[in-house]
Amino acid sequence: MNIPENLKYTKDHEWIRIEGDTAFVGVTDYAQEQLGDIVFIEIEVEGESLDAEEVFGTIEAVKTVSDMFMPVSGEVIEVNPVLEDTPELVNSDPYGEGWMIKIKMRNADEVNDLMDAAAYKATLD
Repeated sequence: MNIPENLKYTKDHEWIRIEGDTAFVGVTDYAQEQLGDIVFIEIEVEGESLDAEEVFGTIEAVKTVSDMFMPVSGEVIEVNPVLEDTPELVNSDPYGEGWMIKIKMRNADEVNDLMDAAAYKATLD
């Protein structure tokens, strides 16, 4: 299982990659593996400001639908456009092309409340 060291993680299996005052958010390799083949992603919050742990969208696999939660508070400034036609990118590249949203963080210090790779991996054992 792939758990990159340069990311932070939530208890709900989202990851966040910080780039200046913006951040990319997606679901972890573990999450996509547990879900199975992803067939649809619904995110309708572009332009909205959400709090940490608030639902920003849903991810639908063959057998289930799961909510996705904001790792930190901020404004959703972009939704990954390629996922509309190719949601399976989340299965094949969850940390790269399969990112979900790009956010402008409201408070970068909230990242300190998230888990590093070692702590996240420990929750999976």
